[in-house]
Amino acid sequence: MRQHDVQELNRILFSALETSLAGTSGHDLINRLYHGTIVNQIVCKECKNVSEKQEDFLDLTVAVRNVSGLEDALWNMYIEEEVFDCDNLYQCGTCDRLVKAAKSAKLRKLPPFLTVSLLRFNFDFVKCERYKETGCYTFPLRINLKPFCEQGELDDLEYMYDLFSVIIHKGGCYGGHYHAYIKDVDHLGNWQFQEEKSKPDVNSKDLQNAKEIDDPLMILKAILLQEESNLIPVDLLGQKLVKKIGISWNKKYGKQCGPLRKFLQLHSQIFLLSSDGSTVSLLKNCAPQAESSIQRSNPQIFKALTSESPALNDRTSCPHWFDINDSKVQPIKEKDIEQQFQGKESAYMLFYRKSQLQRPPEARANPRYRVPYHLLKEMDAANIELQRKRAEYDSTNNNFELHLHVGPHYHFFNGALHPVSQTESVWDLTFDKRKTLGDLRQSIFQLLDFWEGDMVLSIAKCLPAGLHVYQTLHGDDLTLGEIEIADEEDIFVWNGVEVGGIQIPTGSDCEPLLLNVLRLARSSNGAKCQQLTESPQVFPSNAEVGSVFPALAIPAGVVFISSAECSDEEGWTAIPPEDWRKTFREQGLRNGSAILIQDSSSDSNSFLTKQGECITSVNETNWIQVKNLCQLESEEEQVKIPATANTVVFDIRIKAIKELKLMKELAEHSCLRPIDRDGKLLRPVPDTCTVKEAELKMGSPLGLCPGKAPTSSQLFLFFAVGSDLQPGTEMEVTVEETVSVRDCLQIMLEKSGLPGDTWHLRKMDWCCEAGEPLCEEDATLKELMVCSGDTLLLIEGKLPPPGFLTVPIWWYQPCGPAEQWRSHQDQTSCPPSQGRVWGATTAQGAPGEAHAELSLRYVGDIEISEDTTLVELKSQAMTLPSFSEVFVPSPAFLRAWTMEGKCPGRLLRISQQQLRDYKLGRRTEICLEPLQKEENLGPQDVLLRTRMRLPGVRAYGPPVDLVWDTTRGWTAASLRRRVADFCCLPVEKIEIAKYFPEKFEWLPVSSWSQQLTKRKKKKKQDNLQGAPYYLKDGDTIGIKNLMLEDDGDFSTVRDDSGKEKQKQLALGRKSSQEAPRLQSSGTVSGAEASGRPPRPEASLSIHVGSFR
Repeated sequence: MRQHDVQELNRILFSALETSLAGTSGHDLINRLYHGTIVNQIVCKECKNVSEKQEDFLDLTVAVRNVSGLEDALWNMYIEEEVFDCDNLYQCGTCDRLVKAAKSAKLRKLPPFLTVSLLRFNFDFVKCERYKETGCYTFPLRINLKPFCEQGELDDLEYMYDLFSVIIHKGGCYGGHYHAYIKDVDHLGNWQFQEEKSKPDVNSKDLQNAKEIDDPLMILKAILLQEESNLIPVDLLGQKLVKKIGISWNKKYGKQCGPLRKFLQLHSQIFLLSSDGSTVSLLKNCAPQAESSIQRSNPQIFKALTSESPALNDRTSCPHWFDINDSKVQPIKEKDIEQQFQGKESAYMLFYRKSQLQRPPEARANPRYRVPYHLLKEMDAANIELQRKRAEYDSTNNNFELHLHVGPHYHFFNGALHPVSQTESVWDLTFDKRKTLGDLRQSIFQLLDFWEGDMVLSIAKCLPAGLHVYQTLHGDDLTLGEIEIADEEDIFVWNGVEVGGIQIPTGSDCEPLLLNVLRLARSSNGAKCQQLTESPQVFPSNAEVGSVFPALAIPAGVVFISSAECSDEEGWTAIPPEDWRKTFREQGLRNGSAILIQDSSSDSNSFLTKQGECITSVNETNWIQVKNLCQLESEEEQVKIPATANTVVFDIRIKAIKELKLMKELAEHSCLRPIDRDGKLLRPVPDTCTVKEAELKMGSPLGLCPGKAPTSSQLFLFFAVGSDLQPGTEMEVTVEETVSVRDCLQIMLEKSGLPGDTWHLRKMDWCCEAGEPLCEEDATLKELMVCSGDTLLLIEGKLPPPGFLTVPIWWYQPCGPAEQWRSHQDQTSCPPSQGRVWGATTAQGAPGEAHAELSLRYVGDIEISEDTTLVELKSQAMTLPSFSEVFVPSPAFLRAWTMEGKCPGRLLRISQQQLRDYKLGRRTEICLEPLQKEENLGPQDVLLRTRMRLPGVRAYGPPVDLVWDTTRGWTAASLRRRVADFCCLPVEKIEIAKYFPEKFEWLPVSSWSQQLTKRKKKKKQDNLQGAPYYLKDGDTIGIKNLMLEDDGDFSTVRDDSGKEKQKQLALGRKSSQEAPRLQSSGTVSGAEASGRPPRPEASLSIHVGSFR
């Protein structure tokens, strides 16, 4: 949110109001209320000629520096004259020479409301810094402006102005906070000023007598007798009670009489409570009797109870001022305004109104005075809706759910509380957390009418073992929020001693734990068998571990607890007998933990190991599968070698050679290579690694291959020729990690048999595409972070010098509809050459038989520095031989795009920006589009291809470029207005949609609506850059004229055929992928691995905002 100076904000507000009232009867409202004029006069001392210049103002700006107050500043501005003499003479137009003159200013026209801005901020030219004037600057509550105005025949009352508002600035010249004093002229607010504690309403003796009153009826009657109508809100009655006796109702009478509203209901013969319980009054026949009886019995107390402070008695006559400070509004006295004359918190703007602007007496304290009936109805409806929303807000923020567990419906069993009946044991109660614990107890008493005796409320919690009681709640005068009772809290209602005749343990120390106890099972004849049985048992968390033996009726034995100390696998550890005195909590046992009990009578043949050792499961996979890929005959094609996480790979390889009965010479000239699920051999595993270090999984296949595994200082690399990587075309090489890029390139060229020195290396990225080139040819592979298993690509073409780019240039121009469309697969099947033409449907061209298609023609490469600008790139591209066939007046008639997937992608819009700032990279290709006129797109302009739908034929007209200014946001409403203006159609008579060519689908923009997230209940931003549109430069927008065609279909005949082709291709791919699975899985040979197509990568799309 932008921060404004209050004077600037005032003028912005006036401008906004004038704009909103334009064309209405109130179009000149601001001028009528705030507009005034000042006349500046220069009088010639020779010929007495008067030169006038009139100025308009909406607020007066007056000086603060070296001025004592507002009247002094106005005197300097509108009374004192500036004399032109000596070296500062005036050129008189009548005398036609330099003469003496006097300059003065007067107020010619005064507005009904006068706004005065105080220049409290100045600049110190000596210190070269800003500062705030904090000296004393007075201003009157009523001011007579007649001395500062032109002489007229108006009555003096026309020049009298009263102060009705003061804007105050608190802080310094570089920051601060504004708040305002506002006078309630018509007494519409509830102005009740609270006197200081040092000035009590009554004397201390009378107040002491009032406090000693034990009869609540007498106090309430006395308070109600003070009211003129004997009617008062119940909440205000409680506040007045606190003020009179110095203590709240709940603290003094709550335990004896219950809540205040309930007390008033019980005494219906005296008090008349409204149906909704919001207001109360004395019955008419009771009021005189109550007054006489109180005055007759206790005259001093009656005086103390019925006395009011002078401020409250005189509140109808004294001015009502309020301090509005953000959301805080409080009444102030008129004398408090004097505190804002000086200091860091001082007046900044003053607002005066004509004293004669007074509403009739019947308008005082009547906000509905002379308001039209239809507006009153609208206001009443809005107030009802506001009250409803406030009630909902109050319910949402202050009400919470409590679960009451009633003690008589529970019994204590197996270490915890369990319900006797699920339907009657738990009561759900919605309660206001601002109420006290005593109010909650009273509500539960009314809810449980069968309850007898004392009631104790305790915090409980549902555990796996059952319900457990923690601390008891105390402090009936504290609110539930102060006690920190949470939403959905469980409250146990009981007598505080026992449940069902059993005294229950409470507190977190004896919290019950539900443990799973494992024991050896017994057969039908009583003998023990080698099978474990599991049974749940509940123990207090502060009980000793040794208590399990008497609980299970076992004389002695061994206790095992679950452990994770054996090779990161689950096992059991015995607890020494000296630790049996420790509690379950000290042993780290929690709900759901398992303990294993072996009694002392178990024989030595038990599957449990010796005390203190771990017991692990035996059903897990603990072998590695090795396949013979050495092209040597053997009896077995694959074997399973037992292994653990710490088994060395060398041992696995030697055991595999022995079990496969291969030649012993392979021990020196073979290696193990992992096989992925597509059958591809991965990089060899070093012999010195363990299974865990090599990140091998148990049961995974390894291939025994000829050749040594690379050492720790060597790299095993895959490489291929060209960026179009086909299955089976990868070659392998082992090089030292300290070899340079240049030497590695030569090794790969020799192994692939390629001649020449016009090659360079690129590292394949995670998308299996050619990444950035390895430019530093003298750097080592280790320095460039090339790792074993990486794939390098041999790309033809020499790298440009450092700081230069070799940029392929394409000519991009829409073609006619008659040109035949070629598929993207046909276009990419052969490398581009100069003069090669590609016709491709892209995101910039909408489909359809009548739609124009895009033509891309390769025109050549240019070598250019990264420090050059975009306009220089266009100029250099125009020097290519292929550009001689077309006429381009200047680079300004060319639009530049980057190439993404052989289609125009990102628009390069700023001609004077350097190529380095565009972050093009060394693989970027540029396409240039000819324009009919020069173009200068701003940073917030978006270029869209609009196509008007032809009614009745399911086709679109030719594309037309549309520039959309997104300064005010990427909203659907803004785009619709721009398109409607562009097409000269009403906004409500058009429908627009974005085209997704890769799906042959149209997505209507007008039907997009903001969605609500379930978690935060917050509206997502209406931004077409985000999902589901992802709008960007060059996107196609279809336009439908609803006056000619009002259906919701945007598709074309070609879209239908395109979707059908996509469906057929998807079915074909599915069939081709399922075919290899039906074949038998034999030994994976090198030929099979090379002939199998690679598994497709799962791409990850990350949509972010446009960074230009």
